[in-house]
Amino acid sequence: MQTKRQIRDLLSSAGVSPNKRLGQHFLIDLNLMRLLVDSANMQKDDVVLEVGCGTGSMTEALAEKAGRVIAVELDKNLSEIAGKQLTRSENVEIISADILESKNKLSPTVRKALDLASKKCPGRMLLVANLPYSAASPLIMNLVTGATTADGMYITVQKEVADRMTAAPASSDYGILSIFLAATGDVKTIRTLKPAVFWPQPQVDSAMVSFIRNQAKSDRIANMELFSETVHLFMGHRRRTLLSCSKLARGKLAEIADWPDIFEQCCINPKQRPETLSPEDYIKIANCAGNSLFLY
Repeated sequence: MQTKRQIRDLLSSAGVSPNKRLGQHFLIDLNLMRLLVDSANMQKDDVVLEVGCGTGSMTEALAEKAGRVIAVELDKNLSEIAGKQLTRSENVEIISADILESKNKLSPTVRKALDLASKKCPGRMLLVANLPYSAASPLIMNLVTGATTADGMYITVQKEVADRMTAAPASSDYGILSIFLAATGDVKTIRTLKPAVFWPQPQVDSAMVSFIRNQAKSDRIANMELFSETVHLFMGHRRRTLLSCSKLARGKLAEIADWPDIFEQCCINPKQRPETLSPEDYIKIANCAGNSLFLY
């Protein structure tokens, strides 16, 4: 792990400084970094994805505990610095790329690296990272619903994102991210972080959050694509009634002829607002919709 001074010296030696456009904020509190790494309880057969590895400060600690580390860094200058710092860590692969090919897909290069790593290390796939703020929400959603899923995530994010991740129904922060995480696993805030633990200091508080995938929960979702369509339909109009939202259905959901019957089967009042429904309610609606469409 690297102190603030060591990071500054590494950047200075390379003739670069933190990139404001990329929102680079290095976690410099080593105790907090250890807390994040230890929270993941990594084993030697686990594959760890680190996004925004920076100069490789936390990557060093991950490499000591995990079987394989795929460290992704968009900034080529930083990825080169990290590569030099980690030359002795044979279980680390550094990829200089954007983690997201598009908002809805992980980088093919990263997916391929994770697939190859999992063949050598058949344990869990974990995301452990001080995440770039701009990539946090779409990356989390990808690793919950995409072709490549994480068994656990141990991350620092903007506190606003952490609040959305852990929000309960009917709260102002409750939304699509809250629903997907609660529907597929268990999420909690480990620690709130003040700006002073980063360099340069961000303008907002951050938080350390954990998500552990619960397969029993995930298995209740009969069709993830239809579940996603259902959540987006209703939460996209969160202050309307459910019945009103159902009239705006598109795609497969537009083929449903009797939404009131689905609400009745699920024991849900069609006059409720979407923001008051629990993740379990959305699973029931999506599964009933699938039965109505003969998808299962």
